[in-house]
Amino acid sequence: MRGSNIKVTPLGDRVLVKQEDEPQKTEGGIFLPETAKEAPQWGTVVRIGPGKLLENGEVRRLTVKEGDKVIFGKYSGTKVKMGQDELLFMREEDIMAIVED
Repeated sequence: MRGSNIKVTPLGDRVLVKQEDEPQKTEGGIFLPETAKEAPQWGTVVRIGPGKLLENGEVRRLTVKEGDKVIFGKYSGTKVKMGQDELLFMREEDIMAIVED
């Protein structure tokens, strides 16, 4: 997290994601209307919690890992400001996909 000395570890199955800016226009130069911006968002996982606590007391490790590019819903998570960065806390279940390079 750029310009921040804050150390934070999400609890349980929560992850901390740095949301990427959504483009205002396409690569071809077409400006995107507001309705097109309602599509899922994407970002980079910055930190992860230890995992989901199951009913039997075991902890299931998370599928995502730090550095993963992920896709999530437009209204997923809770925004927090840390230093210069605005980040999102969300549960792993709010993440729809991991983007492979």
